[in-house]
Amino acid sequence: MFEQGNYQQAAELLRTAEPNEPLAYAMKAALAYIDEDWDTMGQNARLTRESAEQLMATDPLRGHLYVAAGQFLEGAHTLSTQGAVRATPAILSKLQQIFDSLKEAEKIDPQDPELNLLKGYMDLMLAVNLPFSNPEQAIERLQNYAAPPYLAQRGIAIAYRDLDKPDQALAAVNSALQQTPNNPELLYLKAQILRKQGNTQESLRFFRQALAKQSQLPQNLAYQIAWEQCRTINQVRNRERDCSEVAQRRVEQPNSQGEE
Repeated sequence: MFEQGNYQQAAELLRTAEPNEPLAYAMKAALAYIDEDWDTMGQNARLTRESAEQLMATDPLRGHLYVAAGQFLEGAHTLSTQGAVRATPAILSKLQQIFDSLKEAEKIDPQDPELNLLKGYMDLMLAVNLPFSNPEQAIERLQNYAAPPYLAQRGIAIAYRDLDKPDQALAAVNSALQQTPNNPELLYLKAQILRKQGNTQESLRFFRQALAKQSQLPQNLAYQIAWEQCRTINQVRNRERDCSEVAQRRVEQPNSQGEE
C-alpha cells in the first residue's frame, strides 16, 4: 500500500496479517475510512489502540506510538460519524491523550524513524484543521528523522503543496518518485503540484499515468483523480463540462480515454 500504492492487494494481504500487530489494524481502519465503512473503521481503530496497549510490556515505544495512532483514528471516526460541532469536545480531549502518548514514545527514542514518520503525518493532518499546529515542524521532523525516505518525502510534498510552495513540493515528490516510480498516488500528487505551478499540460500526463493504475486504488480515490483531470482539461481547453459525469464514466470504463 505504501510503496506500490496497490490498495487492492494490501487489503487482501491484511486478511492474513499477523494478529495483534497494531499497524495492521491501523491499515484496516485507514482502508475502511477511505471506503466510508464507519463500523469497520471504528472497530479497527479500537483494535489498534487495544493491541498497542498489549504491546507495552515488550515494546513500549511502539506501544505508546500506536496507542496514539489508535486514539487518532478513534478521533477521526468520531468526527466522521458525529460531525464537527458535536464531536469537537470529545476530539479535543482525545488530542491531549494523543500528545501524551507521543511524548511517552519520544522519551524512549526521539529519533526513532517510525515514530517520526507517524507523528509527522499526524502533525500535517492537524495543521490542515487546527490553527495552532505548525506544518513547518512536521516538515522538519519528516526531513530529518522519518523513514522510509519515500514516505517521508511524500509527506513533505503534501505539506509544501498545502503551504502553496509548489517548487519545494515538486522537489519532494520527485525525490519520492525516484524510489517508487510506479506509485499512482505519487503520480497523482505530482499532477496536482504541476497544476499549482501553472504547468497544466504537463500535469495531464501525470493524471493519465495515475489513472492507468486505477485498478489498484479505491474507487472513490480513482473518481477524485478523474474529476481533477477533467477540471484541468476544462481549464486547458477553456470549456465547461460536468466533471462529475465525466469522472464517473472514466472510473466505470477505465479503458476509455480521459481527454475526450
